[in-house]
Amino acid sequence: MKFEQQLSQQQKQVQKLAMTQQLQQSIQILQYNSDELYSYIETKSLENPLIDIQIDRENSDFSSSASRTYTTNEENNYLNQIPDNHRSLFEYLIDQVHLNYRDTYLRTLVLFLVEYIDLNGYLMIDLEEAVAKTGAKSIEMLDALTLIQQLDPAGVGARDLRECLLLQIERDDTAPELAYIVVEEEFAHLAERKWSLIAKKFEVELSEIQSIFDYIQTLTPAPGSIFESTSGLYIRPDLTVKIKENQLTVLSNKTGTPTIQFQQSYFDRMEATEDKEVQKYIQEKKNEFEWLEKTIAQRGDTILRVGTEIVQRQQGFFFKEDRPLKPMTLKEIAESLKIHESTVSRAVNGKYLETDFGVFELRSFFSNGLSNESTGEETSTDSIKKQLKSLVDNENKAKPLSDQKLVDLLKEQEIDISRRTVTKYREALGIPASSKRKRYD
Repeated sequence: MKFEQQLSQQQKQVQKLAMTQQLQQSIQILQYNSDELYSYIETKSLENPLIDIQIDRENSDFSSSASRTYTTNEENNYLNQIPDNHRSLFEYLIDQVHLNYRDTYLRTLVLFLVEYIDLNGYLMIDLEEAVAKTGAKSIEMLDALTLIQQLDPAGVGARDLRECLLLQIERDDTAPELAYIVVEEEFAHLAERKWSLIAKKFEVELSEIQSIFDYIQTLTPAPGSIFESTSGLYIRPDLTVKIKENQLTVLSNKTGTPTIQFQQSYFDRMEATEDKEVQKYIQEKKNEFEWLEKTIAQRGDTILRVGTEIVQRQQGFFFKEDRPLKPMTLKEIAESLKIHESTVSRAVNGKYLETDFGVFELRSFFSNGLSNESTGEETSTDSIKKQLKSLVDNENKAKPLSDQKLVDLLKEQEIDISRRTVTKYREALGIPASSKRKRYD
């Protein structure tokens, strides 16, 4: 058998989208939230002398024209108006050590141990290792740890969760009488809800163990985390919904939003020069400004169109007190507006909608649905979760509903889902299993 190899040339025409740099930047700008957009514009203004940033702070009617503008500078930059009150746990502990303890060798050991306190407030070095590193005596290192554990916040310097809780209980005059000894001696049984064993050991009622458990729930497992939490951050809504005479109106929120203006006088001076390189440079920067202005406008228009379509499809959320959501997908919005699904995704991520009853991320309005066989309609997973939570909230806490019982009760409401789905939704809602919801009040 003889094989032959032949080479030939063929011409093929293929349609392909070329991702230019400007197209990639346009896509990225749509994805930016308000603060990210401001940072991007600010960077561009530093690179382009023709871009001037202005912020509309009094545009209460959400119109496109600004009633008052402020040029961007160090004094008026809205990000600079947020005070920096951040203080780390380490700094807080060091300040207390210097304030409360005299300059002795023991304080030196305290400062050494503080270096090993993690962000949650736990000691991350074994005392034996600390002794080996410092050459101190074991009793001296233990004394140093005791001094740390007397500092604020209560629970700091603990080596495990049990010790952290004990340190907090020790300082709390309102703690239940047996709380300290129960946590100290029966912590594992308390966590595993083997309360009958604890009640029998201390000769008390189960209701008293219940009250101790409820109290433990009010304590913090990570006392140092309060220093790492970000406070004072503000969400700047991109859209606002107004309700008037049972009509919904969606408006672009221009207040506080940065816009760009063209430095015409600077452009005229530069263009008047006879230097060809300067003229070429200034024309390139003008083109860049025009592209950026157009792209920002398109971003705002896309977010407004997507937001309006969402609001029209979820009118029940704005008019009914229980805020129901209909099943809705990104694909449905994309097909309705004749845009790509990825465009809708970028337009809703990190973008917020302001109402008279709260601020909501646009993405939160999307929900899959389950078909109702009897009515032929779909029920959103959000609505099912609300009904599931309502059933749990109103259950007999002495005999909490099992997942199978929840399936049966939901079926009575014409919601036919499996026990596995109920378990999945329950866990997503942070609801414990029935065995852990039982109360002994």
